[in-house]
Amino acid sequence: MTWSPMFLIRWLHKWFGLVLGLQFLLWALSGAVMALLDHHKVAAEDAVLPVAQLAAPDAALPLARVAETVGGPVTKLALKPLHDRWIYEATTPAGVRLVDAVSGQLIGIDAAKARELAVARFTGDAPVASVSHVAETTLETRDMKLPAWRVEFADPDRTTLLLSATTGEVLGAKNDTWRLWDIAWMLHIMDYKERQSFNHPLIVTLGTAAAWLALSGLILLFRSFRRSDVAWLTAPFEALARRRAAAPKATASRERAR
Repeated sequence: MTWSPMFLIRWLHKWFGLVLGLQFLLWALSGAVMALLDHHKVAAEDAVLPVAQLAAPDAALPLARVAETVGGPVTKLALKPLHDRWIYEATTPAGVRLVDAVSGQLIGIDAAKARELAVARFTGDAPVASVSHVAETTLETRDMKLPAWRVEFADPDRTTLLLSATTGEVLGAKNDTWRLWDIAWMLHIMDYKERQSFNHPLIVTLGTAAAWLALSGLILLFRSFRRSDVAWLTAPFEALARRRAAAPKATASRERAR
């Protein structure tokens, strides 16, 4: 069997079109899902209450006592509200320590504390379904600094608050709407593992193949049509060209006739 260049182009165009057509369908469907989902709900903007406004403490702990409480030198110190109290967030060579700004008590963010903080910041009234510690990056925490606590609520959208296991701050909120959006995002950018990059070898290969499909289709388009197939389109232009070509001859004839 002899494979002419045009036969090879036609054969490759057919199979490339089949494979890329399925991916084009996935791109279209995933793009439609992301466009139709409410981005406010995807971001779970209405799931988290703002930080409570607390009155400044009457007698805050002296800074010297903070260093004594954390048991080492303090390289950075911040006074912040944490639910119903003010705390010092002290950065030390051993890590970040939280100290009650009034009593001087060390505060640890364990499972019970994470539950308390999450309930205080959650806008709904659904009970807590589960509390789990997250030490390694997951799909939900891929943009967050770990370790963290994952507090899931038993509401219809399975809203989940993620809190820093170091500072107790709410790092973000996820729900089933976001999880559906994340699947569509994965299909759209074709990053099936980390769901982060849209500039990886697979999508570059597909993009190159799509460019080749368009080019081969253009070649086949011109090779598939005869001149008679487009006569209805080219006829007016050809007639105009004939009239323009005939005009100088007619003028010359009239000059000779004179």
